[in-house]
Amino acid sequence: MHRPLPEDPMIRSLIAQARRAQVSRRAMLAGTGAGATALALAACSTGPGEVTAAEDNSANDPTLNWANWSFYIDEDDDGGYPTLERFQEETGIEVNYLIDVDDNNSYFATVRDQLALGDDIGADTVCLTDWMVSRWIQLGYTQELDKANIPNAANLVEALQNPSFDPGRVHSLPWQGGFAGIAWNTDLTDEVRSVEDLWRPDLSGRVGVLSEMRDTIGLIMLQNGVDIAGDFSSDEFMAALDVFREKVDSGQIRNVRGNAYTEDLVSEDTLAAICWSGDITVLNFEAGYEKWKFVIPEAGGTLWNDNFLVPIGSTRKANVEKLIDYYYQPEVAAEVAAWVNYITPVEGAQEAAIAIDPELAENQLIFPNADTLATTSIFRGLTAQEENEFQSAFQSVLLGS
Repeated sequence: MHRPLPEDPMIRSLIAQARRAQVSRRAMLAGTGAGATALALAACSTGPGEVTAAEDNSANDPTLNWANWSFYIDEDDDGGYPTLERFQEETGIEVNYLIDVDDNNSYFATVRDQLALGDDIGADTVCLTDWMVSRWIQLGYTQELDKANIPNAANLVEALQNPSFDPGRVHSLPWQGGFAGIAWNTDLTDEVRSVEDLWRPDLSGRVGVLSEMRDTIGLIMLQNGVDIAGDFSSDEFMAALDVFREKVDSGQIRNVRGNAYTEDLVSEDTLAAICWSGDITVLNFEAGYEKWKFVIPEAGGTLWNDNFLVPIGSTRKANVEKLIDYYYQPEVAAEVAAWVNYITPVEGAQEAAIAIDPELAENQLIFPNADTLATTSIFRGLTAQEENEFQSAFQSVLLGS
């Protein structure tokens, strides 16, 4: 899933908006008060506060804490991170890699009070989805990046250089992007090619969906014929939510999960799911064959990006900038992409991938062409009123109210 073809105007227009309401990595939100509380807290953010960025102490403190989602960096058989280990060897900077992000909203809920005070949140960089990064920037919770420390930022594909939420990439740089689609167990059920197929009687109680509103409701809206990148109405959103509510209440949907949906697929509690593309590739690798098949639904899938940012209270910004610069080398970006199977934002990574595996460079879930991208849409930005209205309605389904 990469976009090293910025000369193509279709790719340029699609990726420029790419968002990722992605990898809600571990929390099960369905029917749990804790999950609903996290969503509620995140929705109640205040306006921008007058907090001052922490003074950088990187020169005296060669460490950093990196909070990220699971399945989101290259790993070896021993659970190590090869590219990250090389970075530490080359720079002498010790990195504490934290799999702390379960969901954009729930993560924000755990750190928002510290951010509002300008305090250290325990992470010097965190990778979050476009719409959440936009919120942090608007609230004044991020530090400006010093591009002099990130010369390889010049390798950022053109389509992602000036997003509306961060023109000129002053506060953020993309980490990975990807698709939300559907997958099914090829051993135990027939093909599932559309969201409508998820509602088949033979899949009753065996369907999983994501706790990320923009992906789950977005796919249902697409199935309903709604342009989720366009000026859709509240009624169109609520019509999709009604479908979601009915499938939860009837038991057709077994679980609404973060990335724990992968555990349900492995245990065979669920046989089909709304899911993220790269996760299914990893599951198949671990299974040793294509046990699960991922597809972009016939009505379309969603497209997103996650981004590096530096929280306002971090005292190690220069160390983070060295980390970002390292991962913006095409060869390093290609190595990460080969493992995580998500779209890299680094120009030249596709060419570097050829040296790793020529077939890898042709994988449409890593380096999609214009035809593949044309089957996806980016859930449009929401107003503050819409955000509160839609999240509250989504939450009400999770609470069963």
